[in-house]
Amino acid sequence: MSDPTFVVTGLYVYPIKSCAGVSLPESLIIETGLEFDRAWMVVDEEGSFVTQRELPRMALIRPTLRHTDMVLRAPGMLALHVAYDSVEEAVRVRLWNEVVRAYDMGDLAAQWFSDFLGRRLRLVRFDPEFKRLSDPKWTDGREAENQFSDGYPYMVVSQSSLDALNDRLLIRGRRPVAVERFRPNIVIAGDLDPHAEDYFDELQIETGQGLVRLQLVKPCTRCTIPNVDPLTGETGHEPGDTLATYRSDARLDGAVTFGMNAIMLQGLEHLLTVGGKGRASLNF
Repeated sequence: MSDPTFVVTGLYVYPIKSCAGVSLPESLIIETGLEFDRAWMVVDEEGSFVTQRELPRMALIRPTLRHTDMVLRAPGMLALHVAYDSVEEAVRVRLWNEVVRAYDMGDLAAQWFSDFLGRRLRLVRFDPEFKRLSDPKWTDGREAENQFSDGYPYMVVSQSSLDALNDRLLIRGRRPVAVERFRPNIVIAGDLDPHAEDYFDELQIETGQGLVRLQLVKPCTRCTIPNVDPLTGETGHEPGDTLATYRSDARLDGAVTFGMNAIMLQGLEHLLTVGGKGRASLNF
């Protein structure tokens, strides 16, 4: 059996954890994933992270990445400019059960997020000197660095998986959903079976600098965030209800999964591009 081939059809980064993503034509691979992915995070007064799970309006905060700064826009708010090279005091914040080093982004950013989301909040940036690693249980002991992701530097989804889900939604009389609901970093398409990525061991993607090799290490469990409409910030029951009818994953004690978490094996400082061609090896 020949290895499946694919094309990269989408690249996304999420500069602020749980806010809107940015679709890019190309993205640089750095030690922690795609450049700027989950480099910032919103925290409460106790320094604990907040997400769309409790604040779905975070989906309406839309970043634009520019040469020297990031511009944040949200309905009814003046634009907030966040400089890449400007941070304030060092802080420690909590992400799940981890304490992570970060830098506070100052009172102006804190007021902007507090005003829009209706809670006292602050914006922090990941401390690049802090090494936060994926669970070695899933990485075969390899060190895989992350910033503020939920635990892995890449999330891969195939277009065929999304198409299969949307077919089921239509049969149930529900609206189809866009891939942005699942917050992938890399979307691939080709002559692939639905959820073929579940059985891939490694992706090899061609770039102008050579091969990028990503190992798919863990199915991505799904919470309620895909049920948040990224255009309105409103929460519903789909696609979660439909996924629950067919995506219970025995590898994770029956949790609902969609897409695969991945780590980099090769390709630091390579530039991934939409349209890049790749090949997948199967995990038997």
